[in-house]
Amino acid sequence: MKKNQLSRPLTRRDFIKAGIYGACAVCLAGNAGFPGKTGTAYAASPKKGFVNPRPSPWFIPLSNAGVQCTLCPMQCRIPRGERGKCRVRENRDGKAYTLAYGNPVLVQMDPVERKPFFHVMPGTRALSVSTAGCPLECRFCEVWDMALVSPEEVHAYDLPPEKIVAHAVSAGAGAISYAFGEPVVFFEYMTDIAVLAKKAGLLNLVHTSGYISPEPLQAITGHLDAVNVDLKGFDSGFYKTMVGGDIEPVKNTLKALKRAGVHIEITNLVIPGANDAVAQVNGMCEWIIEELGPDTPVHFARFYPLYKLTNLPPTPVATLDRIRDAAMSAGLRYVYVARVTGHKGENTFCPECGKMVIDRMGFVIEAINMKNDRCGYCAATVRGKWA
Repeated sequence: MKKNQLSRPLTRRDFIKAGIYGACAVCLAGNAGFPGKTGTAYAASPKKGFVNPRPSPWFIPLSNAGVQCTLCPMQCRIPRGERGKCRVRENRDGKAYTLAYGNPVLVQMDPVERKPFFHVMPGTRALSVSTAGCPLECRFCEVWDMALVSPEEVHAYDLPPEKIVAHAVSAGAGAISYAFGEPVVFFEYMTDIAVLAKKAGLLNLVHTSGYISPEPLQAITGHLDAVNVDLKGFDSGFYKTMVGGDIEPVKNTLKALKRAGVHIEITNLVIPGANDAVAQVNGMCEWIIEELGPDTPVHFARFYPLYKLTNLPPTPVATLDRIRDAAMSAGLRYVYVARVTGHKGENTFCPECGKMVIDRMGFVIEAINMKNDRCGYCAATVRGKWA
């Protein structure tokens, strides 16, 4: 290191890029209390197990007191006393119950950029909520110790929907985000929160695998403002072996959200040797352009070794650069590189004049050069939910 670099003051950008800001943000996130009925805060203590089992309407009765869950494409047939693949749908004497209602394992404030949403109220914060359970079993799951376990195995809060919304309002959040784990498994809880959130003037943001049946999706769509869908790959074989599901329901979810007018962003985790072939990426980008439109923001995220893929290296940045270039050449107008702090692919550029309209460093907004939904340089429209 040069001498003048040692004496140079630490800039805000250096501070964030070094990861110090992120560490502080994590420390602060866990210290908030939850407001009680009188508006005062109390310390919510997590307890192990589930506390609010509730009947679920998303099932079909079968013979011999069995039930079939209709919430997701797994369509689990559940004998009496057993649970579905997600671990939180249980057959109790011929009736389906959810074990995820009012029982979140995660409640924390985050920048909206962390969801990631880059075209939704930049610089604001959202209250994130998640429970245990997931119908899929990705070999690269980043929250396996929360999503791929039963509710008895984790500590959770007893927080009904009204307390979640009250906390979001008191904390100054602009939205509630159903993220980190899979929101589909706590569908009834998410729906009830979303209804109250709308009344309180909050946005409802969802980050999901998109693995949901058409009927429940239609039932909740009217309450949603933006959805980020993990399109984990663009190959049925990849989905079968690496995800434990089928790609077609995910594509159908994306098309249904588009028809309903919900703001969509897509995240694709780029895994070395698994889904990083440019030909596959080109096929995915062509499908997105044709079915969802070229203005759909797409985040190509860097893979880090986790869960059952600890034998693989992190995604080379050069691979992400190559994929970003291919996606833009295919015609996508907003292509991002995620989890590489300081990369130019974190920023938003005007699709017409090419100038930077949102300057980001990680989850932090450095500058916004827009007027409402228009580029501050050429006045071209930039798609998103900006207010």
